Amino acid sequence: MSLIDRILTHLDKEGAIESTSKTFPDVASVEVQSAVASLADKDMIKAEQVEHELWTLTEEGREILANGSHEIRLFDAVTKAVDGLAIADVSKIFGNNGRIGQQRAFKNGWIQKDGAKLIPKLQERPVDTTSDELKIVEQTGSLENQKVLDELKKRKLVTKNKVWWFKINKGPEFALVVPKYETDLTVEMLQSGAWKTAKFKKYNFKAEGTDPDAGSLHPLNKVRAEFRQIFFNMGFTEMSTDPYVDTGFWNFDALYVPQQHPARDLQDTFYIKDPVEGKLPEDKEYLERVKNAHEGGHFGSRGYGYKWDVKETQKLVLRTHTTAVSTKMLYELAKDPKPARYFSIDRVFRNEAVDATHLAEFHQIEGVIADYNITLGDLIGFMQKFFAMMGVEQLRFKPAYNPYTEPSLEIYGYHNGLGKWVEIGNSGLFRPEMLLPMGLPEEMRVIGFGLSLERPTMIKYAVSNIRELLGHKVDLNFIETNAAVRFDEKLV
Repeated sequence: MSLIDRILTHLDKEGAIESTSKTFPDVASVEVQSAVASLADKDMIKAEQVEHELWTLTEEGREILANGSHEIRLFDAVTKAVDGLAIADVSKIFGNNGRIGQQRAFKNGWIQKDGAKLIPKLQERPVDTTSDELKIVEQTGSLENQKVLDELKKRKLVTKNKVWWFKINKGPEFALVVPKYETDLTVEMLQSGAWKTAKFKKYNFKAEGTDPDAGSLHPLNKVRAEFRQIFFNMGFTEMSTDPYVDTGFWNFDALYVPQQHPARDLQDTFYIKDPVEGKLPEDKEYLERVKNAHEGGHFGSRGYGYKWDVKETQKLVLRTHTTAVSTKMLYELAKDPKPARYFSIDRVFRNEAVDATHLAEFHQIEGVIADYNITLGDLIGFMQKFFAMMGVEQLRFKPAYNPYTEPSLEIYGYHNGLGKWVEIGNSGLFRPEMLLPMGLPEEMRVIGFGLSLERPTMIKYAVSNIRELLGHKVDLNFIETNAAVRFDEKLV
């Protein structure tokens, strides 16, 4: 017979259950609670939960109840010794309990000292009140004399527990058989009219629902959101980065990257097969100025000294850097030159071998600052402020070469976890051969800097292989459980 059947049968015979713990002592409290909740939900019973404080004996208390208190056992030993019990022998006989028994026997006036011995002070054996008190606690779960109860607790002979049980009476829907309730209103019920007489299960608004299957932000998106917030806090405007495919003009030529540069080879760049070519800017004068900058003799530069090929610049490529987007923004800025700050975070593509730290595509973070008469010192100062907001306090700068920036600087940060300096970005001042053909004033200089999104993400989340961050080796649990990123000193 199930517990629910036992409850209903008992109620049918007796009319009520005063205590479930006494009526069903063989059933675990969790099972009782579940059965009572189920029946109460159907209005078959009315249940009242009763809480009560119950004192129980500790292990030492149960030992005293079985063998007598420490003090009475010491008194018995002193009485049996013909010439008294040597004080030195107390600990040998009773161990640590001998000291407690001796103290309480003295306090009760049961024994006295005689030199180095203990002798009885009473002619008759006293009543072992401690054992008697513990017996009452064992039987009733309490003691009327609160002072004595506190003393037993202080001696760690009793402990207080909270117990509960249910007091149960018949409910308005009481029956010996649990009715079956409908859980859903179906199309069939509506069509047949059965819903009119059907009994439906009540909604349990306190029940916790199952966790819904939902998407989670990828760690790259969490770090990306953090970078965006840093840029916005520093007064930057986000650039639109929609076109993954662009012409060689915006990706290379407008940046003053020569058409013979190794980066434009097939082994470094993805070229589009169909269509092969794209549209060039309608501003023919700008095209001519870019051509002249490459071929030489313009804007105070000797150029590269080669024959510029318009067919080469029309080729469509998967953009190799988001600087192609920055170039377009600077070209638009030249129409109304004024100080500006732009940033972008998006995918770029490189035709290179895949390994633990490289993929054929990755995310580039780029920032551009245009202002009048800014210098290399402004670049370094800004970089220190920018990376400090990410928690990177120790920076080093190393001279580098970029076709479109001069001077150029590689940026290194000290990684506390690795205990070494790691490259975290590249930067520089855009060359006049890039800016002047656009129509920007000679006094306006432009700072550019960039870094990958993957590297700080891997460092932040302790990922050693980039294929564990992107691709078929990604652990979905890793994606779902990682907290939102907050840049701190652990980043580098």
